[in-house]
Amino acid sequence: MLLFCFLLLFSVGLVAAQSDYDLLSFVTLPNVRAPRFDISYYHRELLSPGYWFVAPYGVISPEVPTQRWEPCQIGPHIYDGDGTLVWSGSCMFDNRNIFDFRAANNIDDDYHLSFILQHAFHDNEKGYGYIMDGQYKEESIVPVTNDLGAFNMHEFNVLDGGKTAVACAYRPEYMDLGDLGRPDEHGWVMTGGFVELDTATGDVLFEWMSPGHIPIHESIKIDPSTPPANEPGWDYIHVNSVDKNEAGDYLLSARFSNTIYLISGKTGDIIWRLGGKYSDFKQDFTFSKQHHAQFVESNNTHITVSFLNNASDERSEEEATSSALYVQVDMSVSPMTARVVNRYNRPDGSLTRLRGSVQTLPNGNVFTGWSERGYHSEHSQDGKLLMQANFASSRFSSYRSYKAPFRGRPSTPPDLVASVYGTDKTDLTTVIHVSWNGATDIASWNFYSQLDAGGIPVLVGSTNKTDFETMYIADGYLDWVSAEAVDAQGESLGKSRAQRSTVPQSWRAVGFQESDAPTPDDPSVLYSSRNKTAEPEDPYSKAKDAAKAVYKAHEVIRGVGGLLIFILVACSVGAAAAGVYWFLRRRRVRSYSEVPSDDTKDAALAG
Repeated sequence: MLLFCFLLLFSVGLVAAQSDYDLLSFVTLPNVRAPRFDISYYHRELLSPGYWFVAPYGVISPEVPTQRWEPCQIGPHIYDGDGTLVWSGSCMFDNRNIFDFRAANNIDDDYHLSFILQHAFHDNEKGYGYIMDGQYKEESIVPVTNDLGAFNMHEFNVLDGGKTAVACAYRPEYMDLGDLGRPDEHGWVMTGGFVELDTATGDVLFEWMSPGHIPIHESIKIDPSTPPANEPGWDYIHVNSVDKNEAGDYLLSARFSNTIYLISGKTGDIIWRLGGKYSDFKQDFTFSKQHHAQFVESNNTHITVSFLNNASDERSEEEATSSALYVQVDMSVSPMTARVVNRYNRPDGSLTRLRGSVQTLPNGNVFTGWSERGYHSEHSQDGKLLMQANFASSRFSSYRSYKAPFRGRPSTPPDLVASVYGTDKTDLTTVIHVSWNGATDIASWNFYSQLDAGGIPVLVGSTNKTDFETMYIADGYLDWVSAEAVDAQGESLGKSRAQRSTVPQSWRAVGFQESDAPTPDDPSVLYSSRNKTAEPEDPYSKAKDAAKAVYKAHEVIRGVGGLLIFILVACSVGAAAAGVYWFLRRRRVRSYSEVPSDDTKDAALAG
């Protein structure tokens, strides 16, 4: 039984160690536990260059504030095309939900970011639209300045030049229900529309709302038999995206009418409806429950739009799979026509029942965010699947996903942690971990040491950047350590502060074999002769390679799936059960063997 318990505890311990394999972890930023990506590449050479912009969330609504410690894993994140973390903004926003996180590269010649900070749980904050620069500093915080209860989570679309942005708007109203065939009856209705905002002040420059334009009976969710609802009322059209073209007209997507609307920026009139009960177009295709309608091309006679055809919701489905659609409408003929130019089906053949996004990349590729588990894909314009990726964790989703060029130059210095290890004074090594949250251009790291806090830094080594966090093993007991980030051209990007290395509280407890505790090495003595040589021989190269191999092996083991763990547990339990069975069987045989010299003991044993 003792063996069984040991094996069981050992197996449970292994399972527990694997339970967070789907999250990244870092020595330099222990609070950050960003989601890990699983990625499949098919034609990597055809991918558009750029970074992924995602905002993982666990629960779509604001969560109750807690005093418990929580790792930073919700909110804005940037990854490169390998799925390597570039920036986590989770701690910056206290794990608050972030939506519509993207690169806003249409403001000027510099790089910018934009997103929505969701309203707080207690509604003491209505939420904001945010614009940040490439140093991750706030440039503009756009508040709610009118009577709306919150900054709507669906859209914060910064328009060219950055002076204005469009956002969705919801407003509850007590309305006449006559157009549902219920004369003399009134009820609460959540109306939908959009606003164009001044990004410097939050002032509303233009507002359009559905009453007077979209009747209640246009909804696919509400019918004459629908019982009345308390405030905020029926969500009868559910607006989820808005865009603006150069002519000043607006493109509005309403999920609960299955319709995309072109709205005049001059009069507010609906110019046309695409889809739904009252489409103005002759079309040979359908779509439903759509998201993220955007202008692709627009002139006086033809408009091409892109959007995600969800084709489903939580309770129904109209097609077998969701798809990204590109539709061209011809307004020069009568009746007007609409045709599908391109269709990109969800690669796994499944449905995106909620949320999602479609983005046209600079080289013509199509980047689609399928939302659940942060699933996204990239297709070539001719429909070839190039890549697909999703969070390894099923706990998180991203409302939208984007891809874009970006350059991040954080205003904060790199983070560094150093620790000293060894069993005697001749084999002491200093293990250095360094990262720079948000920096995009790092090619390599230089590492320096100094004898004391005010000493002169001495170069102790260099290595290529290998991941979000890079590890380097240096010879000797280096008391004060710093690192310098270097780009591909050899230019310095920034330096960390000098950090003091941590050492064991008890050297003897960790296997140090000498009686006296070691003292720090003078790096100017230890490394001066080596730095004079172009490529010095490193007597510890094998030890370093072994340490790095162990470190990498640990990362691989962390990524092993549940199948191996299940097999190990099953084998352990099976072996334990067999051992217990064998042990009991032996006891049973012995208990019935005759022992003439001691009948009492034999009887007791049999019992």
